[in-house]
Amino acid sequence: MGHPDFGRLEICVCRQSEVRTRIRERLFSLSHLEELRHLTFETFHPKGRVGLGQQQQLSLEQAFEQCRSYARSLDGWLLLSGGYGAGKTHLAAAIANECVSLGVPTLFLTVPDLLDSLRAAYDSKESSFEETFDRVRQAPLLILDDFGTHYATEWAQEKLFQILNYRYINRLPLVVTTNLLLDELEGRIRSRLSDPDLVRHVRLQVPDYRRPVEDTSQHELSSLDLHADQRLGNFNLRQNERMSNEERRSLDEAFRLAREFAEKPEGWLVIVGPHYSGKTHLAAAIGNQRSLEGHPIMFVAATEFLNHLRATFSPESQVRYDKRFEEVRKAPLLILDDLGGESSTPWAREKLYELLDYRFAARLPTVITSAQPLDKVEERLRLRMQDARFSTTHAITAPPFRGGRARTKRKPAS
Repeated sequence: MGHPDFGRLEICVCRQSEVRTRIRERLFSLSHLEELRHLTFETFHPKGRVGLGQQQQLSLEQAFEQCRSYARSLDGWLLLSGGYGAGKTHLAAAIANECVSLGVPTLFLTVPDLLDSLRAAYDSKESSFEETFDRVRQAPLLILDDFGTHYATEWAQEKLFQILNYRYINRLPLVVTTNLLLDELEGRIRSRLSDPDLVRHVRLQVPDYRRPVEDTSQHELSSLDLHADQRLGNFNLRQNERMSNEERRSLDEAFRLAREFAEKPEGWLVIVGPHYSGKTHLAAAIGNQRSLEGHPIMFVAATEFLNHLRATFSPESQVRYDKRFEEVRKAPLLILDDLGGESSTPWAREKLYELLDYRFAARLPTVITSAQPLDKVEERLRLRMQDARFSTTHAITAPPFRGGRARTKRKPAS
């Protein structure tokens, strides 16, 4: 009478192994893991492919180790985020295959497939919706792949929240993969996936392995590849040109500041000066050096940034406005070229202000070039650019570069 299990219905010990096997096989068949048997930790390459930068390799190795550790402990939740082709699904499937081999009943589903299964259960004669729903939310290990690729109806959001909330309350192991930012997820789901006491967030900061290796550190919006030949090593200090000492010093100082920022990007570096004075070359050189070291770079002209935002308003756009804006606003290193060269509409000014105000408040490394004198820059931006606590502003006063050697005047014949 005093036993803690008194009154509870339990499977007979002699049948527990058989029942566990049946549950495991049922979940395995629902997961289609047979098709993913080749995605294991043994077939994953934690060093990535040839051409990855040091930081990208480190990101991949750390993700691999954390996933392998999670498969052994199943402690809490694991959130894998990163771009397309970064390796999230491979790692999630590797966790599933590892756990299945250890006898853990595992349910691996892409989110669109999960929602389709729930919808189909309404008309199914084999099992009721409630049985299917409970099987998902109560699975000993649930892995949801491609979270955020589903069509976000109210019904879909509610079902997903109910599944996650049940597992959150009961502290059941969960693995989620997504290419979305946390801010793009529904508020209640975002809140639970942001709990540091339960969730281990692993970010894979590597490019799509399907893309050519030369594009490894490039975001699709970045136009740094168009400036691939602009390096610090080939920047022309124009020693043979005739200019004043002050103009020459301004060019030397701009080069020194760019070199220091490339070595340790902190705060903002703002370079202003006339067209063809070397601003874009120095900004691109910073990006190219950081890219060679494996750091993600977002190089975009102000006009291009606004055009990318406008393109999302088209009914044919495959990218939402907020996603496109966040990709630039939260870039680890943003190089915004030719600020002031864009059409100065109220909308354009407001978007640029929102972009730079966020980066200023978040203290994100940023390089800005402009042909406008600072006194012509909108006051809200100018005040941030001139804040010496966070921003270094430098003006190149050297004349536009024309190429070649400066001609020396011949002395008149005597």
